[in-house]
Amino acid sequence: MIVDVAEERRFREFVASRSPALMRLGYLLTGGDRHAAEDLLQTVLVRAAARWSRIDDPEPYVRQAMYRQQVSWWRVAARRRETVVAEAPDVPGRDHTHAAELKLVLRHALARLTARQRAALVLRFFEDLPEAEVAQIMGCSVGTVRSTVHRSLARLRVLAPELAELDSTHRPPFKEVTP
Repeated sequence: MIVDVAEERRFREFVASRSPALMRLGYLLTGGDRHAAEDLLQTVLVRAAARWSRIDDPEPYVRQAMYRQQVSWWRVAARRRETVVAEAPDVPGRDHTHAAELKLVLRHALARLTARQRAALVLRFFEDLPEAEVAQIMGCSVGTVRSTVHRSLARLRVLAPELAELDSTHRPPFKEVTP
């Protein structure tokens, strides 16, 4: 762990100032599961604390570690059997404000995607990373990123058609761009 008092103070300041933003990222990466997001962030911060004195730029380091940890978790989860249920969970009613409605619908739609699909969309559109960088983080080819993003967007359109019905001033952040 951190031995130097100044480094420990720098780590604590980083955690205090950046945790809310990193928690939001974890929330998106885990499909809206707050507890899983907390676990993801805590796991990454513990690992970062062990290497803190060697980390030059902590923000990108921690973000990339979060992506990689989530990818690692979904790879392990893919090997486990899932419990299949007869019906999908109920979707809550619409909120009176468009912003709150968009958040709920998007959260539920993202939760219905696989972890790999969710990670590709978050990296590509929320983090606005180029396809090559997404491919590097996810450990796959650029073509795989493109096809994963394409299929993920198509699946979102099927799973959450209500996103298209939202007010045109509140466009979803995953609008597909045609080449």
